[in-house]
Amino acid sequence: MMNADRQPNEADLVLQRMRDNDDAPQRPFVVPCARLEWDAPLQWLRLGWQDLRRAPGLTLVFGGVIALASIAISALAWSLGRFALLATLLSGFVFIAPLIGVGLYCVSRELEAGRRPQLRHSFTLAGRVLGQAAVFALTQLVVLLVWSRAGMMVSAFFPLQTGGLVELWEFLLLGSAIGSIFAALTFASAVVSLPMIADRQVDMITAVISSINAVLRNKLPMALWAALIVILTAIGFATAFLGLVVIMPWLAYASWHAYRETLDASDWPELG
Repeated sequence: MMNADRQPNEADLVLQRMRDNDDAPQRPFVVPCARLEWDAPLQWLRLGWQDLRRAPGLTLVFGGVIALASIAISALAWSLGRFALLATLLSGFVFIAPLIGVGLYCVSRELEAGRRPQLRHSFTLAGRVLGQAAVFALTQLVVLLVWSRAGMMVSAFFPLQTGGLVELWEFLLLGSAIGSIFAALTFASAVVSLPMIADRQVDMITAVISSINAVLRNKLPMALWAALIVILTAIGFATAFLGLVVIMPWLAYASWHAYRETLDASDWPELG
């Protein structure tokens, strides 16, 4: 008969942890996603614009940082004319951009909760998800480098020899087709994963897989959302980067609402 006063040994503690794990709620492999209407992105833009109007000060702060970073990257690349430098600068921006995005998602998160967003809240949240954002940034950096290498391979295996119009179009179509694959992968992995890690205690791998799953299950609305992002971003660049001050925060706020409507992350605990 076991002594009631006996101290539990290591084996007893392991068994107890196993019982606790069995009793814990089991989460799905991916975050459940909703079926979206084709015009859902228009609603996200409307809600994002409302957030922008409710927090104009923070919008200008984050938008100014984004515009200045874009101008600096373009100016340095233009003045030195080196593709390697441009790739290096873009790689650095890949690491900074997720943290800026998290800061903007925090604004919409605070507004949704009925609280007044503050810059220090954005910094605090960015610090809490720094590790997950770094994992995402490294993934995007690998995609960027492979994308760059694929472009070089197209130029090497299909060089423009005669310079004819037909050959030029074939070269551009091939390059665009390959680039679209990498662009689609980047979009699908990021569209709702970053807002999720800014809201829930979830690892980046689960967030990325859930984002890709949501895109595959909502192809039409997500295709429209991708097209709207491209068009609005192009407008921002066409206005000598000034439009980015408003457009990029607007898209970030809209992305928060895209995440909230698309994924049901209630099984994952909220970030404090």
